[in-house]
Amino acid sequence: MDYRYLGASGLKVPALSFGVATFGGQGPLFSAWGDTDVAAARRLIDICLEAGVTLFDTADVYSNGASEAILGEALHGRRDEALISTKIGLPMGEGPLEAGTSRLRLVRGVEAALKRLRTDRIDLLQLHAFDAFTPVEETLKALDDLVAAGKVLYVGASNFSGWQLMKSLALADRHGWPRHVAHQIYYSLVGRDYEHELMPLGLDQGVGAMVWSPLGWGRLTGKIRRGQPLPAVSRLHETADLGPPVDDERLYRVVDALDAIAAETGKTLPQIALNWLLRRPTVSSVIIGARNEDQLRQNLGAVGWTLTADQVARLDAASAVVPAYPHYPYWREGGFKAINPPPV
Repeated sequence: MDYRYLGASGLKVPALSFGVATFGGQGPLFSAWGDTDVAAARRLIDICLEAGVTLFDTADVYSNGASEAILGEALHGRRDEALISTKIGLPMGEGPLEAGTSRLRLVRGVEAALKRLRTDRIDLLQLHAFDAFTPVEETLKALDDLVAAGKVLYVGASNFSGWQLMKSLALADRHGWPRHVAHQIYYSLVGRDYEHELMPLGLDQGVGAMVWSPLGWGRLTGKIRRGQPLPAVSRLHETADLGPPVDDERLYRVVDALDAIAAETGKTLPQIALNWLLRRPTVSSVIIGARNEDQLRQNLGAVGWTLTADQVARLDAASAVVPAYPHYPYWREGGFKAINPPPV
C-alpha cells in the first residue's frame, strides 16, 4: 500500500481508505448501502489491515450512530493499528441542538462519538457540511479546544465550497487555530467538478482530498451499460436521486473507455476508475466501500500497478466536461494556460 501525507500535515494515510457507511444498515439510505454487523465488520477490517488499509472513515449520521458503534466494537483491542476519521454536523434528530457545528453541538457530538467508537481520540474530525448559521470563528475555536484536549488530532471539512473552505483556512491562520488538512469531496470519472476550483485551492493551501463515492455512486462497477436496464441488485434503485447527478451519455462514454482499457490491462472497471483517481493532484486517499469480502478484495486491486499516459489521456477525454462559469470563458482559449496552468 502506498502512503501519502494528508495535505500539508505530517500525518501519513493509505492511498486507499475504507468507508464504513455500510455498517449498521439503518434508515432508507443506509439500509440500501449495506447492513454489515460486528462479526462481518471484523472480517472486513482484518482484510483491510492485512492490505495496509489503516484509515477507516465514518460519520455520526451513518445509520444514526450505528456505523461508529460497529466500527468501535470491531476495532476493540487493536485501536492503535488504525486511524479513525469521522464527521459531524448533519442532523442527528429533529431537535434544535441536533444539527450544525456550534460549540455545543461539536463538544456534545465528539463526546458521543468517542463513546460509540470506544476510543479516547478521533484521529481526523471533519465538519460534514458548512453551517451558515454558526460563526466560523465559533466553530474553529471549538475545534481548537478539542484538539488542545487531545480528543481530536486533525481537523478537516467535507463538501465545502471554495469560499467556505478558504474563509475557514484564513481565519485559522489569523488566530493560530488548527487548519483543515483534509477536504472530503465527491470526485470520479463521471464527476470532475472538484477539479475546477477546489483542486487548485487544495494545491495552493495544502489541503488533501479524501474522495468519497469514487465509482460515481455505484455507476462505474461495469454493471450499468448503454441499452440495458439497471441490474436487479443495485442500490441505485433506491438511492439514485440522493446521489450526484450523472448524464447518461457521458456515463456510457466513460464505460466504453473503461471497457477498452480493461481489455488491455486485464483489470476490472472499478480498479481502473480508482487507479485513475489515485494519480490526480491533491488526492491523499480514495475511500472505498464494500458490502462483502469479494467487493473489498476487488477494490484493493486498484493499487500496485499504473495506467499508461495514453490510457489516462483516453479516460480524461471520455470524461471531460466544460467547467462552469467563471472558468469556462478562458478555458476554451489556449492562451489562458499561460497564466493559469491547469492542475491536471
